[in-house]
Amino acid sequence: MVLVTGGTGLVGSHLLLKLTLNNKNVRALYRSADKLTIVKKIFSYYSNDSDALFDKIDWVQGDILDIPSLENAIENVTLVYHCAAYISFNPLDFKELERINREGTANIVNLCIASGVKKLCHVSTIGTIGRPITTERVDEETEWTRQHANPYAITKHLAEMEVWRGAQENLKVVIVNPGVILGPGFWNSGSGSFFKTASKGYNYYPPGGSGFVTVNDVTNIMIALMNSEICSERFILVSENLSYQEVLRRIATHMKKKPPTKSLKFWQLHIGRIVDGLRNLLTGSQRTITKSTIYGLQHPTTFKNEKIKEALSLEFELINEQLKFCSKLFISEHR
Repeated sequence: MVLVTGGTGLVGSHLLLKLTLNNKNVRALYRSADKLTIVKKIFSYYSNDSDALFDKIDWVQGDILDIPSLENAIENVTLVYHCAAYISFNPLDFKELERINREGTANIVNLCIASGVKKLCHVSTIGTIGRPITTERVDEETEWTRQHANPYAITKHLAEMEVWRGAQENLKVVIVNPGVILGPGFWNSGSGSFFKTASKGYNYYPPGGSGFVTVNDVTNIMIALMNSEICSERFILVSENLSYQEVLRRIATHMKKKPPTKSLKFWQLHIGRIVDGLRNLLTGSQRTITKSTIYGLQHPTTFKNEKIKEALSLEFELINEQLKFCSKLFISEHR
């Protein structure tokens, strides 16, 4: 039996699809029934028999902070994919981020050890990869510090420390550190915001860039790592290092919209940060611009991907094909 936490998220839902297509016995942890509809929608993007695939999954309602529900979910499980996480870049959310990302991961690790799970795959982020002052490309060995790191990255680093603790207690583990994950369905969060922004035909784009990877590559690599003898390793998952302007330009082209041509100035971003903070305090909306966000835009990092390519002898998907696929789906759902 395979257990997937965070099964209603972008990575989790695509991972569940691939596992069910491979006829694996799959159990998935979910928090609320209303989130299951997104999984069915994701399945429908790729299969005409999405309901049958969905029904193959043993859904268990629970929470990574709730030990009894986890004990129930992990019964007779041999492999665990830990995709669940809380994503926020608001410094005011740090305690909740640490509670879910660090403590929740610690609970998963402890139960994996206690239950004799054979292997754990932990989904982290490139935010826990070190960022040098120079312009050199970074890899898995680049030293990481908290300086200029956002709250999410800090708590995901703490989560990785829990996974390495499990490795010291003889639990077989692998960690993946994906870049910005491109995939369909989650248009109001994460990479989905690129498609929403491009569809509006804005003239401005944010400076900087990041490493990008398709959700298909992420899930395929996770499965391949779990089926391999590789353990106690972490891997950057980045297909291409791209500027945000280039990503928005490609999406706008696929949507037949005008691409952005003007870069936001950093003084504009700092004003936006103040407005964003006030809106958060008044309405409780998610923070989108913080000091660490602006620092990252000023100091973009270029990521190496040689380690995973050599480990699995693979080539990444073309980012542009995924952008085209997602753009088509976005348009069909927002007519």
